[in-house]
Amino acid sequence: MLKKWLHKVLPSKAGKAVQKTVLPYSEHRISADMLSFAAEKVVKQLSKEGFQAYVVGGAVRDLLLGVEPKDFDVATDATPEQVHKIFRRSRIIGRRFQIVHVMVGPETIEVTTFRGGDKAVQNAHGRIIKDNTYGSIEEDAMRRDFTCNALYYDPIREEILDFHQGVSDIADRQLVMIGDAAERYQEDPVRILRAVRLSGKLGFDVEGHTAAPIPQYAGRLKNEPVARLFDEIMKLLFSGHARQCLQKLNTLGVSNDIHPLLTALKSADKAENRIIAIALKNTDERLRADKSVSVGFVLAAILWPQLNAYWQEYQQQGQKSAPALNDAITTLRDTVEKGWGVPQRFSATMREIWQLQPQFDNMRGARPHKLLSQPRFRAAYDFLVLRGQAGEVDNDTVQWWTTFQHADDETRSQMSMAAQQRQQQEHRGNGEAQKRKRRRKPRKKTVAVE
Repeated sequence: MLKKWLHKVLPSKAGKAVQKTVLPYSEHRISADMLSFAAEKVVKQLSKEGFQAYVVGGAVRDLLLGVEPKDFDVATDATPEQVHKIFRRSRIIGRRFQIVHVMVGPETIEVTTFRGGDKAVQNAHGRIIKDNTYGSIEEDAMRRDFTCNALYYDPIREEILDFHQGVSDIADRQLVMIGDAAERYQEDPVRILRAVRLSGKLGFDVEGHTAAPIPQYAGRLKNEPVARLFDEIMKLLFSGHARQCLQKLNTLGVSNDIHPLLTALKSADKAENRIIAIALKNTDERLRADKSVSVGFVLAAILWPQLNAYWQEYQQQGQKSAPALNDAITTLRDTVEKGWGVPQRFSATMREIWQLQPQFDNMRGARPHKLLSQPRFRAAYDFLVLRGQAGEVDNDTVQWWTTFQHADDETRSQMSMAAQQRQQQEHRGNGEAQKRKRRRKPRKKTVAVE
């Protein structure tokens, strides 16, 4: 009943900004000591210089949800040049919209100037290409994407400024676009991936008007710079809730041909792609436990089903295992990797992990000792374990390598010699079987000539 009354008396989010609501500490329970030292220092220093300054966006949202923020952003009415002048350890970055990175100790605070309400410079597709227009805090709130991200926290007064009922939407656990959703996706199609990531990560429902235009505008993501698109996909993958984000990709109607990584991710529920699902599960668990993860390793797992298909095909054509895998890697690079926006340091890790996989079949003589000394052995071994969990590799092979790497030198030598003897016995057995099967040709009868 209360919600119906609120909808009648308050303007729609698609219309003009609602009147500012100020929430005191008693209503949100966020105190200044819940911020990082760097964020609090930046806000107080800007305020001391006579500027408005607030902690803004995801950090405020997360604090309301009882989640510790990963980072803190600050919004201010000071221009980038003024911010840079106040903080000695700072730098101005960005072309489309300039921001300032302020370094305080080991932490970096991203400081943005309030954006104005004037129409930004757009290209023929309606995408914003230049947005260095500054304005008031009310205009800045209108320019933000979702209501849950348009919250401004003042640590000095310990107040939250709410312009779009963001606190209410957080309580209702729904993701709501500010303004007309179709127009906002047209301005910046990457907002579609943000809607996917935030709803998956936070467990929010995407409000109807916010979700409706997504299938129509998702195709515009293909026109985005590949580096920017790759960065946004990485945020999705390493959100700690990648599997939930994948479900949102499907339910929200994001098409399969946006990016090779998204195409691979959306097929994770198929039986032949089980390795992707396992890798994402492991990654989510490690991130939630605040453990490190390797981007190259995760990408290697996501693209392994495609690579493995090429590898098996080339082996069936008569190639040996290692050369077949190298040809498969070349094929994958030619068909998929080019144009990804993947940094070289990640793609190099992927190739090194892949190229070591055939070598795990060699457990005799000096070969396993050489493999163990490889710099990427541990990552390649972990990948072997992943393949074993997916049912691609025999468990005995995985267990052999698990024991071998932790054994002393004498035990390793005994294991490799035993493997060599076992292979020789198998080879002799196969040779004897072939001899037994071989039939002796009948002798030709000689006819005596009189």
